Amino acid sequence: MRIVGFFRSYPLVALALAALVLTLVLLGLGAPGAAQILATAVIALVVVLTAIDMVRDLLAGTWGLDVLAVVAMVSTVLVGEYVAGLIIVLMLTGGEAIEDYAAGRAGRELDALISRAPAFASRLTAAGEIERIPVRAVAPGDRLLVRPAEVLPVDGVLEDAHASIDESSLTGEPLPVTRAAGEEVHSGTVNGTEAFTMRATATEQESQYHAIVELVGEAVASKAPMVRLADRYAVPFTVLSLLIAGVSWAVSGEAVRFAEVLVVATPCPLLIAAPVAFMGGMSRTARIGVIVKNGGAIETLSRVRSVAFDKTGTLTRGRPEIRAVHPGSLPADEVLVLAAGAEQYSVHVFAAPIVAAAHHRGLRPAEVAEAAEVATNGV
Repeated sequence: MRIVGFFRSYPLVALALAALVLTLVLLGLGAPGAAQILATAVIALVVVLTAIDMVRDLLAGTWGLDVLAVVAMVSTVLVGEYVAGLIIVLMLTGGEAIEDYAAGRAGRELDALISRAPAFASRLTAAGEIERIPVRAVAPGDRLLVRPAEVLPVDGVLEDAHASIDESSLTGEPLPVTRAAGEEVHSGTVNGTEAFTMRATATEQESQYHAIVELVGEAVASKAPMVRLADRYAVPFTVLSLLIAGVSWAVSGEAVRFAEVLVVATPCPLLIAAPVAFMGGMSRTARIGVIVKNGGAIETLSRVRSVAFDKTGTLTRGRPEIRAVHPGSLPADEVLVLAAGAEQYSVHVFAAPIVAAAHHRGLRPAEVAEAAEVATNGV
């Protein structure tokens, strides 16, 4: 189904593939005239569309290797090698479609990152009322209310005595962090189970999460050195290829040699491979929360042989589990039954593993008549 959806999104690729298959079938059935008409029509269509894009690039001051592909397609038609022309068409349209698809994936990961940023904030007025305002309207000095499970809208300092905040979107650390009054809190992090008030110290544009979104956008748009290298040598490569093709034609006296050299020289897969690989890498890393500054960083990673990490939790799964019970004077199972009884009403990150450990041992958590949880005070 994904393949069908891909062809539906990129009809030129489907047309090129269908034309190539049908041309080969017509040749097999002994109908070269019909095969040539079909192939020529499809090649002509792609040549016109590619030429339009090529002219736009030239007017913008950009020279690409599309010139070589256009000349190669035209020459294959003129010398009757229309099957080779269809192969170039398939490489060209298919490569552009794959590159566009990869760019779309990378863009969607960026959109997902942007969508996690809050759009509104709850500002406390001098009269103690709560007004809902766009995040862009928040100014330094504003007192903001952050409700349970809300994303912090801007950078600021905590005014309440304490708050439990999930900072994994910024630090990669899986466990909530407890902040005390006066400590800095950052946009893009997520509040825990209790509401708190904070005082804004930055606008949306100046806050940390906005800087991360901008960094990812620049990374997606950046070009790796290998990709820039292909762009830099587009002109000399095109000139050299046309020169070799012309010499081959002149020496052999056969125009087909000109077309054959250009078919071999058309570097569609080479040009497409690098951008697609880098965009795919950007997309994959953004999806798992890793921010890469630019495409060159991914290229540099190919030469890395040793890596040192300074954070626990960065390489681990980030899911705590019970490894041992040290009960003191009570039996271990009894301690676990009591702990699971209390934790089954808690939303703390350690609660679920304790309850799961009791069930794993075949124990039933203790029955609880009343439960209350006070942040930072334990069970």
